[in-house]
Amino acid sequence: MAKESKLKFDKRGGVITMNARMLRSENYQTLSASSRSLMVLLHIHWRPDKWVDYGIREAMTKLCCGERTAMKAFKQLTERGFIVCEIESSFSSRTQSKSRSWRLTWMPYGNNNPSNNWEEWSF
Repeated sequence: MAKESKLKFDKRGGVITMNARMLRSENYQTLSASSRSLMVLLHIHWRPDKWVDYGIREAMTKLCCGERTAMKAFKQLTERGFIVCEIESSFSSRTQSKSRSWRLTWMPYGNNNPSNNWEEWSF
């Protein structure tokens, strides 16, 4: 039996782990810096029982970028199979607006294993 390390993660704010195989993949390695940062921001909100609600405006604020850069990051992650839009956004001046809902393909959802759609992408 392996000896347990005395070094522990600082779990006070939560811990995020990402698949090393994905991080080493050409698909991930060739993403823009904004797209990689957006992946982490989406991952912070991930829960196994619900999709991640995250919009362009929030991405612009957190990434310190303009609308075009934030939109490109979402588009690149979608095209390369890292995220899937499950529910489109809606805007109404009379009712509450809703941002898009995303499924992170490298993470499990509900009772399903990760779909890992990102593995299917190639140049």
